[in-house]
Amino acid sequence: MMSENLLSHLTALLDQAAVAEGASHHANSGTHLLRHHAPTELNATVYRPLLCLILQGAKQVGSSTRTLTVGAGQSLIVSHTLPVVSRITEASTEAPYTALVFPLDLDLLRSLAPSVSPALNVQSADPFSICLCDTDPGLEDALHRFFLQCEEGETRQLLAPITSREIHARVLIGEHARVLQRLLWHESSASRIHLATRDIQANLSETIVVGDLAARIGMSNSAFFEQFKAVTGTSPLQYQKDLRLLKARDDLRTSRAKISEVAFAVGYESSAQFSREYARKFGKSPRQDRELAPAD
Repeated sequence: MMSENLLSHLTALLDQAAVAEGASHHANSGTHLLRHHAPTELNATVYRPLLCLILQGAKQVGSSTRTLTVGAGQSLIVSHTLPVVSRITEASTEAPYTALVFPLDLDLLRSLAPSVSPALNVQSADPFSICLCDTDPGLEDALHRFFLQCEEGETRQLLAPITSREIHARVLIGEHARVLQRLLWHESSASRIHLATRDIQANLSETIVVGDLAARIGMSNSAFFEQFKAVTGTSPLQYQKDLRLLKARDDLRTSRAKISEVAFAVGYESSAQFSREYARKFGKSPRQDRELAPAD
């Protein structure tokens, strides 16, 4: 019943926003709502720490080495910033794929973590930074209340922040606890890899020296490479390349800068190499992608 109530509420919000297909940013709640009436092709994007709840339909999401299938009644937690590929696998006119994405505040999670009992076997669990679980009814109820509270000014200001805190607390004590507690555990491999990914993101155009990056987070080269791939599903160099190309795609679609300028800005020294790698990842050249991008 709770799933049906939340699904009906999000469907109404998408209808109000006149979003027949695709994603919509719901400004009052700070979330993203998604609806698709048919399966989609693979799409490359960046996931930042988030909770994704699937209410109807199914999708596949993963890295170059790991793929998860998530269906109605299940949810994903993403603990690190990750370049991923995803596609909707189950959707129809009668039962469109419907999902919500709730951004996670890592600082809020860290403030709550000392009050939470450690999850069992947190160190031996799968280190991959995307965790798939059945959605806890209490979490679903909190999300529904959060959306209701975001509709009016007073409740949005007074109650929604309290419920947002509850949602963060529930992901720390529920089935998703392991992946988040590994991240929040001081000096864990997951927390160190998080520092490394932040370093790569902050210096996206610079050449990675794996040994220097490993030394900065206090790991040997071999341990760093092994743990980085276990947590992110890819190597440090491929991680940077994926982020560079995704950043370049955004820049191409939102600016009129020359393609060579976009390439150099994200760290490519050769515009020809950039175009080859761009086409390999997205299936079309930078110029074609820019021409096909929807107008604002």
